[in-house]
This record gives sequence, structure tokens and C-alpha cells, in this order.
Amino acid sequence: MMLTKKNLEEAANKVYDTIVVGGGAGGLSAGVYLQRYNLSSLIIDKGKARSFWMQELHNYLGLSPETPGRDLLKRGKEHYLSVNGDMLHGYVEEVIDEGDTFAVRVKVGRNNSIYPTFRTKYIIAASGIIDQLVPLDDMKNVYEYAGYNLHVCMVCDGYEMTDKHAGLFVGSENSINMAFNLSWFTPKITIFTHGLFELSDEMRQKVAKMGYRLIETPVAQFLGENHQMTGVELVDGTVVPLETGLISMGSHYHNTYLSNLNLEMKGGNLVTDKVGRTSHPRVFAIGDLKVGLNQVAIAVGDGALAATQIWKDMRSEVCPRPWVENLENQPALV
Repeated sequence: MMLTKKNLEEAANKVYDTIVVGGGAGGLSAGVYLQRYNLSSLIIDKGKARSFWMQELHNYLGLSPETPGRDLLKRGKEHYLSVNGDMLHGYVEEVIDEGDTFAVRVKVGRNNSIYPTFRTKYIIAASGIIDQLVPLDDMKNVYEYAGYNLHVCMVCDGYEMTDKHAGLFVGSENSINMAFNLSWFTPKITIFTHGLFELSDEMRQKVAKMGYRLIETPVAQFLGENHQMTGVELVDGTVVPLETGLISMGSHYHNTYLSNLNLEMKGGNLVTDKVGRTSHPRVFAIGDLKVGLNQVAIAVGDGALAATQIWKDMRSEVCPRPWVENLENQPALV
């Protein structure tokens, strides 16, 4: 059931078996599995999962390569709701460990917000990461092409850039190292720093040695039509023709709501075992939040593993159910 401001009271008065934070591919997968194990679950989604911006899912087995990410999410949401899962559009602000349960505080509504608290036995953190795009004044100009031939994932879309003139848009010197990996697909690379940082002499020499172009003048706008980027215009009016591009401006993990739990981290990622369990036995992390490969297919598998392990945990705490009616009809044992 979709929850809104008008029907939150019943949900706020129950204890869910699992609350899933994030309604992307991983969170939806976990939710479907939880419901099909006859567990109660609530997915809390802030909206616009990373895969929402993917215009074509080239690496997802069984789907047409032209399938937009938003279609996958739409089907997943419909599937989850069809097996009686609860879903709420909101922003999880804090998770507090109460012992047997977690209290999950949520901001609901951009205007006239309310702050309900929900309780659950288990948490699955599936809130992912948020990409940082080129900081143009007119951000709509970026979104005209992002997810089409202006890519945000080399693993997903390197194949589409094969031997094309590619712009690599970076936000730090370390991000320039992406060029050396991108060269597997194309060596025709122009690196744009957007004037955000100073390059070391060592990095300049590495780039020059490979023959890659380096442009430090800020970008004024992307150029193109019909969602196909054809180049960029710099603030000085210079036009740089391109056939494709990769944004590596950086990203940040959406996991601050877990800060009270003191979970084990590795860099910005949560450390988990093979089924997604973190250093807290009742908190799981799946998809982009954990150490591993940031791919939709991986996140979907992560969701299945985490949900299944939670079912195994809960199943082990109860006795098998007897067929009472059949036992009553059996002759008494001597």
C-alpha cells in the first residue's frame, strides 16, 4: 500500500519485520523477496534513484537494451505493491537502535513536512549514492544529455564510447585517472576540469604523455539536440566538438542516517559479509552503499540475498508449524 500523510497512523503503530531505506532496484528487489517470504516490510524512498536517470539499461540480462531505468523501477514498484508491501515517499533522517527494534525517523513532504517515526526489527540500507554533475548555472542543460550519450558510469556504458571523441568531465585531480581506464574503450579523450582545481605538474605530464587534451577553462553549456550531446561551449565562447562524454565529478553516499549505529566502514562504503550483513547483525547494506561493483544487476542480487538472510534469521527463532487439524484427526498414540 502506498502511504501518505493521510494514512500513516496505522503504519506508525506497528513494528515491521524490515524497513528498506531506498526504492531503487536493490531496495525493490529486497522488498519483493521479503513480502514473498510473508514478512512485513516498508520501503521508504526519497525519489529519483540513481538508475532513474539511466536512459538505456545495456547490461541487464533479459531486458531490451533500450529499456530506460525508470521503466525498470516502475515495474519493480508495481510488483512490490502487488505482494502487499508498504511504500512511503520520504527522507529518512535518523535511525536509532532501541535494542529489539530500530526507530526510523522520516521527513514526509517538502512543504508542511511531518516527521513520523516507524519501528522495525531489521534495516536494509539501499539508499545508494548521488552523482555530482557539472555545476552549471543551468542544470537542465546537463540533464538534456545525462544518461543518453553523456554517461555517468564507464562500466555500464564504456562500450557505447568505443573509439569516439569523448569528453571526460572531472571535479578533482584524482578523477583524471579515470582517463587511463577510459582509454580501454577510446583514446580520443579531452579532459575538462571546469577550472575547479589546480593540477600538479606530475599529472600534467602524465596526461600530455598519453596525448589527451586538457581544457581548464570552465564549461558554459553543453551543445546538442534530441538528447544527443555534440560538444561543449566554454565561457570564452570556444566550442569543443565531442561525440560522447563521461562525467566523473564525484559522488556522495546517502548514509548519514546510519551515523548513530557506528557501523564498520571502508572508505565511504559500508563493510558487509556476502549476504549484505553489516557489523550490526540486524542492519544490512546493499547496492552502491557497500563495498563492491556499482551495477543495477548486482543491486538486485544483493536485495535477494539480504532479504533471504533476514527470513532465515527470523525462521530460526520460531518452531515449525504443526498441521493442527490433521493431528486432531489422527488416532491417539499408545
